[in-house]
Amino acid sequence: MKNLYKNISSLLLGGILLFSSCNTDLDINRDPDLLSPNQVPMSAELPTAMTGVAASAGSYYAIIGGFWSQFWTQSAVANQYKVIDDFTLFTGNNITNGAWSSMFDALTDIRNIKSNALAEENWNYYLIATTLEVYANQILVDYYGSIPYTEANNSAILNPAFNTAEEVYDQMVLDLTEALGKDLSLSPIANAPGASDFLFGGDMIEWTKFANTLLLKVYMRQTEVRPSIAQSGISALLTANTAFLDSDAAITQFTDEDSRSNPLYETDRRQLNVGTNLRASETMGSYLTENTDPRLAHFYDGTTFQKQGDFDQGTGNESVVELSATTPFYFISLAESKFLQAEAEARYGSDANAKTNYEAGVSAAFDMWDEDATTLIAGNYAYPSGTLTQNIEAIITQKWVASFPGNGFESFLERNRTNFPKTSAVDQADPTYIAGQFAYPVEGKTSGNKFAKRLEYPQEERQRNSNAPSSVIALTEAVWYDAN
Repeated sequence: MKNLYKNISSLLLGGILLFSSCNTDLDINRDPDLLSPNQVPMSAELPTAMTGVAASAGSYYAIIGGFWSQFWTQSAVANQYKVIDDFTLFTGNNITNGAWSSMFDALTDIRNIKSNALAEENWNYYLIATTLEVYANQILVDYYGSIPYTEANNSAILNPAFNTAEEVYDQMVLDLTEALGKDLSLSPIANAPGASDFLFGGDMIEWTKFANTLLLKVYMRQTEVRPSIAQSGISALLTANTAFLDSDAAITQFTDEDSRSNPLYETDRRQLNVGTNLRASETMGSYLTENTDPRLAHFYDGTTFQKQGDFDQGTGNESVVELSATTPFYFISLAESKFLQAEAEARYGSDANAKTNYEAGVSAAFDMWDEDATTLIAGNYAYPSGTLTQNIEAIITQKWVASFPGNGFESFLERNRTNFPKTSAVDQADPTYIAGQFAYPVEGKTSGNKFAKRLEYPQEERQRNSNAPSSVIALTEAVWYDAN
């Protein structure tokens, strides 16, 4: 595993910057590495911040999330990811250390932009930076539990304190609400986000929708453990007819060239130089097959699936996961936005609105692969309009499929929250196995049939930060928002 993960954000940035405008206020006669933080132009730092988050979430967390969402399983003729598949991913592993450090590296740029934007009262950049800050931290806090937040990325604080997950969530709500409350029209016209904004090209209406959708997501993640807070926040958003994303918040500028491709592809295929590590999991494969879902042909190169975690007994002939160099990285896809709205309406609003948003989410998820969802929406994927539990199961199941391949971290976290898709009571080879139900990995080294629920704090953080938890937390220990 050593040397597998390069500095993907730097690689990605090197390629994507070719798509951005060269017209920035960066003085090319000054080495940017020698500038003090408050001298770095926000337009120059924003691409690094965006691609840094995409590189971290879209590589480390995407690979882990894909295993733990049972999109794929480790090939029987390789061993690259066995420690992920069997839940023995240890605290000193390169993946564990790299995931943590790469996201906090990105947050250094994000928080510097936010600080400079505040000083200049540039509320456009302030909203962008705050949205990216909350997006990155939600991934971190949901994977680890407590994290440094209020003191993080401060060069004057060498041992930042760890905030509890509840504290982080409360602060994320406050930060988003404050940024959304700024009058964007008062931002300096001379320093407006433009081509360096890879998501929306400086369209602040879209950034406002992104921030609103992220706020909805922050509230939604609390439904099981802090139901009154979740209900109050979500109901307020619905009552206010809040504008949510009606398009993808995504980086789409990838090309099939070295260091310019989608981070998951770049990491697993190009850098690793092995194209067959990830095999089709029986869990996802059986679900798509059972429902005659045309996305099956886009996800895998065949229809032979491997039982989850069966890397010691598999044949090595199972179907390989299809990855593309040009697949966008979705911060929040249109499909995810619609599924969030569908669940919000199902829980606290109108069932008719829930159905409308659910169907729009399924359609958007099919559109990502240039497929038509009409037949399945009228058939196997019809919205139940049944009990709340049935409705949420349908929504989360479709969100699970829509997260393939690069947003498996999101479907993994959502399964922690909701327990959907359900867990199989039998082995996946059993004739009574229900397609799409999660299975405990065959080679899983856990006792008592437990799933991975979190990541351990990396060894580097525990060694360097005296405030970091000193003991190792089991991967199977429930995360804070998991009340199941």
